[in-house]
Amino acid sequence: MGISVEGASKRFGDFRALDDVSIEVPDGSLTALLGPSGSGKSTLLRAIAGLETLDGGTVLIDGEDVSKKPTQKREVGFVFQHYAAFKHMTVFENVGFGLKIRKWKKPQISDRVHELLRLVQLDGLADRYPSQLSGGQRQRMALARALAVEPQVLLLDEPFGALDAKVRKDLRTWLRRLHDEMHVTTIFVTHDQEEAMDVAGQLVVMNEGRVEQSGSANELYEDPSNEFVMSFVGEVNRLGDDFVRPHDMDVVLDADERTQEGLVQRIVALGFEIRVEFVLADGTEVWAQLTRAELQRLELREGQIAYLRPVQARSFNGSAPSDTPGASTPLGSQDGGDAEVSAAV
Repeated sequence: MGISVEGASKRFGDFRALDDVSIEVPDGSLTALLGPSGSGKSTLLRAIAGLETLDGGTVLIDGEDVSKKPTQKREVGFVFQHYAAFKHMTVFENVGFGLKIRKWKKPQISDRVHELLRLVQLDGLADRYPSQLSGGQRQRMALARALAVEPQVLLLDEPFGALDAKVRKDLRTWLRRLHDEMHVTTIFVTHDQEEAMDVAGQLVVMNEGRVEQSGSANELYEDPSNEFVMSFVGEVNRLGDDFVRPHDMDVVLDADERTQEGLVQRIVALGFEIRVEFVLADGTEVWAQLTRAELQRLELREGQIAYLRPVQARSFNGSAPSDTPGASTPLGSQDGGDAEVSAAV
């Protein structure tokens, strides 16, 4: 089922959590609501679920206005960050709880629960209690419980936020595969850019209760509509009015009219990639992303002077960034000239 939110607004006292928000979530898609804390993403998710009442605007699920419907009649499954498991119940009982409330027959409950436990890779753990599971296993149990009642929409509010980095990475890969298998329309709230770009087909970037931009991860990374999206989706350096991705920053040993001198402050090895941090003459701190081979070729050392040349820069001030070191010759613009891209000649 597709989801449409039109003109959603919500205040908590003087705080405007949602400010005329409209989004479209296609049927069967996996959409991430991405933004910093306080951006309104969780409030929007809760409004879709019926856990928050909007001050204005509408929520439509499969074309039906559900804004006045209670949560239990919206056919949504909701998974919170902190599992909310029944500690005195086994895994089997937790997953089957919603079915028992709906008065399913015991054989039907058993079949459905065991089917889901196999799906979420918890078969064999049905008789354990939540305290006997790892964090990742408890979250998979929570997802199975949400899916048990066959929801038309699955809503996930920072579901992996309490887990360590390795488990989070494993679970988001698992979630993507699960979605590909089930095709349940899913909305996933996160503040983690890498997580959103890895899992979701569509990203909705929010800030201060508004939608800044929506689209695929590649669209938002390559064609950000404003400074906020450019800075929030992916790493970026700021040079004056221009924004430069670290992988678009060339490092050379000889100066020319397009380079800017920088002091190598720190070199960090991140597997195949190398992060080289510089301090420019004016005190600006920037970094460049290199490969191990490039680092070896340059023979860079901390405390060494090198020279930086932006290969591609983007400006959002409506004028060509001709004063950006090493960047000239505009390549194009987007959204009526709000942003311009430039490349080194």
